[in-house]
Amino acid sequence: MKYFFASVITFLSFFVTQAQDIAIQRKWLNEGYKLAWSDEFDKNGTPNPANWSYEKGFVRNHELQWYQPDNAFCENGYLIIEARREQKPNPNYVEGSNDWRKKQPMIDFSSSCMITAGKKTWQYGRFELRAKIDISQGVWPAWWTLGVDKNWPANGEIDMMEFYRGKLLANIACLSASKQAEWHSNTFSVDSLGGTNWAAQFHVWRMDWEKDYIALYIDDQLLNKVPMNVLVNKDGSGFNPFQQPHYMLLNVAIGGDNGGNPYRSTFPSRMEVDYVRVYQKE
Repeated sequence: MKYFFASVITFLSFFVTQAQDIAIQRKWLNEGYKLAWSDEFDKNGTPNPANWSYEKGFVRNHELQWYQPDNAFCENGYLIIEARREQKPNPNYVEGSNDWRKKQPMIDFSSSCMITAGKKTWQYGRFELRAKIDISQGVWPAWWTLGVDKNWPANGEIDMMEFYRGKLLANIACLSASKQAEWHSNTFSVDSLGGTNWAAQFHVWRMDWEKDYIALYIDDQLLNKVPMNVLVNKDGSGFNPFQQPHYMLLNVAIGGDNGGNPYRSTFPSRMEVDYVRVYQKE
């Protein structure tokens, strides 16, 4: 009998979610936004290769995970990015190397970073992610964009969803006068939102990227809003990295410069994604 009631609840939850989705899309349409692209992750197995490719190996920020495609898969209508604790030899190991990517002989963790570079890019619009994230120590999930022209940070970075060390972050970065990243950031304690109870639920992260500002939200709560005119690179070029197309990244990083110590946390660690959607004005 308990299985019957569980099935009924699942069935009703599906239709409630569908009704909510329709209502949201109607609301956005009334505001002038039309769905331009989405991935609903409805087909079990490998994520749609027309939308996503993958970073591979050790990539950035001295992070501990080895990126590989195998840790991303679709299951029961969700995208799963699964960080795992698994030890295997580093195929790029070079004894005596000063390169952090090559000097460690073993890999302790694996995960996935999915990217739309070379497949999908966007300039302006309303971006939405419905997801559930793990807030364990050492886990560093993110949903973000990078500009297609120039090297980082001159290409611009928008962290629409980012978590580490007990904090949610809403960040936008351009190039400073000292050739470093100029961050326009706000942070929020997850404990202030509800802690583990909050993390057990799905939430909707949103970006409104307009010609004159970028605004970042969670569950319709404004986290950060930055005028476009302050995001010009400070190198005298006059180049604004947010007046160009950006591609999207979805990943779960482990440790590194910001993520914290993961060795006492329980793995595997999952980020579950219901959908990613991009709306644009006609």
